[in-house]
Amino acid sequence: MTDRPTDFDTLTESPPHPDPDGPAGADGQGAEVVDLDAARADRLPYGTLPPGPDQPGPADTLLAVYDTSYEVALDDQDDDAGAETSPVPVDPPAPVLLESEQGEKRRPIIPPGLRWQHLPATVRRSAGKVAYVAGFHAARAPWYSVQALWWAVVGVFRLAGRQLRWWWVNEQYTLLQQAATDNDAAMWLKLHREGKATRRWRGIALVFQLIALGIAVLVAVGADLAPVWWAVIAAALIPPLARYGRPAGRQIIPTAMVSRRYRLLNSDVVLRAYYAAGLGHPDKPNQQVKFGSRMSRDNAGTGSEVLVDLPYGKTFEQAVKARGEIASGLDVTVQQVYLTRDMTSNRRHMLFVADRDPLAVPAGRTPLLDGKARNIWQPAPFGLDERGRKVDLLLLWISILVGAQPRKGKTFAARLLALYAAMDPYVRLTVVDGKDSPDWRKFALIAHRIIFGTVPNRDGDPIEMLLDALREIKAHIQQVNQFLSTLPVTECPDGKLTEELSRKYPNLRVWLLVMEEFQVYYELDDQETNKEIAALLSFIMAVGPSAGVIILSSSQKPGGVGAGDVQRLFNRYRDNHAVRFALKCGNRNVSEAILGGDAGSEGFDASALPIGKQYRGVGYLYGASDDTPTVRTFLADAADAEKILTTARALRERAGTLTGYAAGQTMAREVRDVLADALSVFQGGSETGLPWTFLAARLAERIPEHYADLTGDAISAQLRALGVPSVDVKRDGKALKGAKKAAITAAINRRQNSAE
Repeated sequence: MTDRPTDFDTLTESPPHPDPDGPAGADGQGAEVVDLDAARADRLPYGTLPPGPDQPGPADTLLAVYDTSYEVALDDQDDDAGAETSPVPVDPPAPVLLESEQGEKRRPIIPPGLRWQHLPATVRRSAGKVAYVAGFHAARAPWYSVQALWWAVVGVFRLAGRQLRWWWVNEQYTLLQQAATDNDAAMWLKLHREGKATRRWRGIALVFQLIALGIAVLVAVGADLAPVWWAVIAAALIPPLARYGRPAGRQIIPTAMVSRRYRLLNSDVVLRAYYAAGLGHPDKPNQQVKFGSRMSRDNAGTGSEVLVDLPYGKTFEQAVKARGEIASGLDVTVQQVYLTRDMTSNRRHMLFVADRDPLAVPAGRTPLLDGKARNIWQPAPFGLDERGRKVDLLLLWISILVGAQPRKGKTFAARLLALYAAMDPYVRLTVVDGKDSPDWRKFALIAHRIIFGTVPNRDGDPIEMLLDALREIKAHIQQVNQFLSTLPVTECPDGKLTEELSRKYPNLRVWLLVMEEFQVYYELDDQETNKEIAALLSFIMAVGPSAGVIILSSSQKPGGVGAGDVQRLFNRYRDNHAVRFALKCGNRNVSEAILGGDAGSEGFDASALPIGKQYRGVGYLYGASDDTPTVRTFLADAADAEKILTTARALRERAGTLTGYAAGQTMAREVRDVLADALSVFQGGSETGLPWTFLAARLAERIPEHYADLTGDAISAQLRALGVPSVDVKRDGKALKGAKKAAITAAINRRQNSAE
């Protein structure tokens, strides 16, 4: 492994590649010579898009040249080998070309980065870079001055030594020694005489140099120059003397920005990787891997790419399955290798090798934080793919399934899409959270209906509330389809819901149904309730999208739920989601349950996604397009979600579209149910009991209008009066007095039985 410094010219003015196709067979017969430069110039490079706000343009590429240090690849280079085997620097990004109506490829008159809509971003990035470089060097200016003075002094002595060696004609020593060795007295005497003569006139020249230097010093001192002139003299003399005095390879002023090292690829490295992966054979007829383009840097400058032609009979799907073997052959991690289908042939694809692991780079905060209203009829920003390109997802007409292990970003990903819908004031939301977590609590600000868990709470029985909500959505779907059929053709030409109709008629609003951990509602104790919920969800899944009902489901247990009809309906509901997003899964079976069997056969296995905190929010987006990108989702944490939902509520109040639960949220509760309220603060099924002080603190936090000043003794007295005993509850290794969840549930059941 060798590192060798190079510069930008080395990368752009390198000798051309050898013909990457090579001979057709071992004997070299049948080879076809193609002018790849001309071919590449005649077509738009694969995957090239005109730069936009999220894509760098030519101006950004040029910025990276200045004040930037470049290093070559990590591969070994054999200097004695010919051009056929030595690594060749990749090409710079190909220019963005526009296609005319006649099919001609034209360079844009004004570079995309300098167009009016992109100019502010270009100026902002340029100014930021200049400011950073200026600040970097300004902070180190005193140290630069000290070093320059030191090496200038060294440079004076080195220059004096060089002049003395020049005067003494040191270069003649080798010739004199050779003449003495050859016993050539005449030549030695001739060289000796020439040396004496040369020393004589060079000595005179040195004397005049010293006289001139002395006169210049005396004049400068006698002239009593102003300090500014001494500064000018120092600025003129110190830099060249310091440069001459510093050791070779040492910089006084370092670069402010240093680019990462990247693996330099050539055709031999790529061929080695593909042959090692079993995607061809170099010596078998018609089994050679060839190239449809020269290897080049991508336009974003994040990696290298080349168009690969597999042998006849090999497919893109086979290449996807062998991605790990290809990465091993390239000597990079599998997260750095990405294959993109080419629409012209099933054996052709674009190979992209990133300089670094792109999945470890966060996508950043969600754009929704700008507080602007969104339109559900436009794609929602979801994240960035492995190439750093923005991934958008149109929510209408589809159903979305998000699945993963716990703590891998599943809820954050689903909530991100729900937040986008919330920012459209004309979208109605029903939020159902089966795990009863704080993640969805703030959606109460805008939700038409919001349901938590399965245990009765201060708002009522969640199961009955869920059934009412699903029945309401089913009735809405039927009403929408019936209403659309009554509209005239001039208003509804295709009999389909449109943006104009959804804005005009309140009964045609787009509706988002969120089902967080939906498997919980297939595993209730009452089988008849399970069946009814399953049947309603299956109906909404089948008919809802055409009526503008979007289903957003998430689960960490996408299989093995229920039995008999319930299991069948669960699997049908799960499998009929049009778009799937799988984050890190525990095993391949779970991955296939989320993505579907077809995704597994195509080589997409979410259980193989990398592990680590930096990879949270990374997953495969399957079914949204022809490709399956690896997406890094934007981040919206709890604080961000609250800010966005507060803004969304203001937008709905302004538009007059608040309905249901959110419309009555500001009204204080008139009745306090201590038993139901106490039961509602238990977290899921993990907590079986709470000490009185913990119970009082949670009630005061969640229901301050009734329990703001509640103490542990007060809640103990109230619940004991209702038949809940005070028992020992273990908390943090200590036994404290408190209440059991089962005892509170039993008290509620006793009250209901007595009322009947």
